[in-house]
Amino acid sequence: MKDALPRLLSPLTLPNGLPNPFHISKETYLAAAREAAQAAGRANGVDPGRLQVDFPDAASFAPVRARAVVVARLEAPGKPSVEASAVAEAGASAGAGITGIASGGGYSGPLVYRDGEGMRPDVAASYDRMVAAAAADGIGLLVVSGFRSDAEQAALFAAHPDPTWVAPPGHSLHRCATELDLGPEPAYAWLAANATRFGFIQRYSWEPWHYGWTRPPAPCSAAADSLGRGAGPDGALSGQSLPSFVPARFRSMILASASHWNVSPALLAGQLMAESGFDPNAGSPAGAQGIAQFMPGTAASYGLDDPFDPAEAIEAEAHLMSDLIRQFGSPELALAAYNAGPAPVEACHCIPPYPETQAYVTRILALIGGAGALWAPSFEVRLVA
Repeated sequence: MKDALPRLLSPLTLPNGLPNPFHISKETYLAAAREAAQAAGRANGVDPGRLQVDFPDAASFAPVRARAVVVARLEAPGKPSVEASAVAEAGASAGAGITGIASGGGYSGPLVYRDGEGMRPDVAASYDRMVAAAAADGIGLLVVSGFRSDAEQAALFAAHPDPTWVAPPGHSLHRCATELDLGPEPAYAWLAANATRFGFIQRYSWEPWHYGWTRPPAPCSAAADSLGRGAGPDGALSGQSLPSFVPARFRSMILASASHWNVSPALLAGQLMAESGFDPNAGSPAGAQGIAQFMPGTAASYGLDDPFDPAEAIEAEAHLMSDLIRQFGSPELALAAYNAGPAPVEACHCIPPYPETQAYVTRILALIGGAGALWAPSFEVRLVA
């Protein structure tokens, strides 16, 4: 589903009115997903008659959840046989961030992924704000295509050798990680009216889905390559991927730890503001210590020897949040677990009804501009039962 989603979201027709050969229907998309699940079952020795595949969000315009149920009869000597089932789900969950360094194109800095597509960190930060604004207006945005290496561009050009629609390899700004092909088609009017507020322009009049980033550093430049590494001489990344309330002395620490543990820098910054107001010497009556307010037991389990050392504490904070996001699949639930402990969150898979915890999560999301400023969906598979 992840690989086929861009085709489902691509326009039905090309700007010249001809059918878009890249587009697939929702029926084709779901049929391919079903066949992939059945093929995986066959490869693992599952009787096709005992495998059930469905899509819980099939009614939506772009389903991203699949559920597979395997029913089998269990037998043990001397005991009656019983039927048992195993359920696995695949779908959208939070958790995208700086996940690698671009190569094979004009940009060689860190890539941040949204909907499986890479882009520069500063582009992603502004795209997230645009997603949140669009959602407030009832519009859903998804990235159909982002960074493309020259090899990927060459393959695309070979399939569609018309430079009006596909740039030759080495000439597309997609190689600079500043260009986004966006969908679905009902979002085009909203993008045309609002994208410039977030630093994006419709790059070509005949491509209503293609938006390019217009703010510095310039595409495919040395300054762009340094984004996310704390090396930008003008502090461009700090100003665009971290909230303005972050003190200058902590910005590079947060960016480095966020990159190391693949979490949102804004998330870490909001936490530090809520926990201590960026005071490395903070303490609480309950015994929490330092800028990230670690309890001694938690600090020890994460190898944090000195919770009053801000660099060490921020690194441990990022490590802990990475683990919590992986465990609970949501930044909001990870924040709740950081404040209240994992057990109450695990018990209800929700933000527990503790006024302090609810206020904590609400404050952090407000500080950083809402959950839409954190992540867009990526895919995960989990065993349900």
